[in-house]
Amino acid sequence: MFTKEELIDHLENGTQVFRSDKSLKDAFLAIDRKDFVSEDYAEEVYEDYALPIGYEQTISQPTTVAFMLELLGVEKGDKVLDVGSGSGFTSALLAHMVGESGKVIGVERVQELVGFGQENLNKYDFKNVEIVKSDKEVGLSSDAPYDKILVSAAAEEVPKKLLEQLKVGGTMVIPIYDNIWQIRKTSETDTNIEKFERFEFVPLIIE
Repeated sequence: MFTKEELIDHLENGTQVFRSDKSLKDAFLAIDRKDFVSEDYAEEVYEDYALPIGYEQTISQPTTVAFMLELLGVEKGDKVLDVGSGSGFTSALLAHMVGESGKVIGVERVQELVGFGQENLNKYDFKNVEIVKSDKEVGLSSDAPYDKILVSAAAEEVPKKLLEQLKVGGTMVIPIYDNIWQIRKTSETDTNIEKFERFEFVPLIIE
């Protein structure tokens, strides 16, 4: 079983997901994955695979999380929407990356996971992040627009409502089926899309 240090080394030198963003490695060093899983999986917390968090949801594979955050290109001061925040792990990483001048809003449909995620975030002294329960709306338009949007569950197509919540010049990273799409919004009507294949996610619920 990996230790935390071995997982960081694996991400940096094995799967090489810290290639261009030092703040991403710093976030993984500062935010401990063990704070976001139940005690049932304590022995597996630093392994590079997804773990159950209940309610048919998971905390994603560390390599996948790091890869998506690198594509997101988070900067200090960004306002970020974290769709499907689950255990709060990605929200915590994002909060560290955007700094005190930034803001992170996690949205989660499962009420029990809203509480679980917020409880986990409370283990850190963040003032710039919160998790709220989403309703039938995808995302959280009341706080839009966002510089960056991270989606941690797979959709069948790009949700137009989420794209509307993204600033022009902003970036959204979202799984579409088993691919990860990096979407840069270049105008109110145009986007640039790059696709990366072969990933696995729980489904995004859109009603």
